[in-house]
Amino acid sequence: MVRLTITLSEAVFAQLEEKARRYQLTPEALLQKSLEDWLALPDESFEKAMAHVLEKNAELYRRLAQR
Repeated sequence: MVRLTITLSEAVFAQLEEKARRYQLTPEALLQKSLEDWLALPDESFEKAMAHVLEKNAELYRRLAQR
């Protein structure tokens, strides 16, 4: 496991502590879970490309589905 150190302003850390408290987590656990969730999201460029391909081939997909 890798350990990471970051620097936060007092104001940002206070916000982090408050949000973590609301979820009954430590600030570290909240950051770790949030980062893992964010990294699991698809890239925006992939989403755009996928939407373009689906739109471009919509008629072909309709015809194939009717067979």
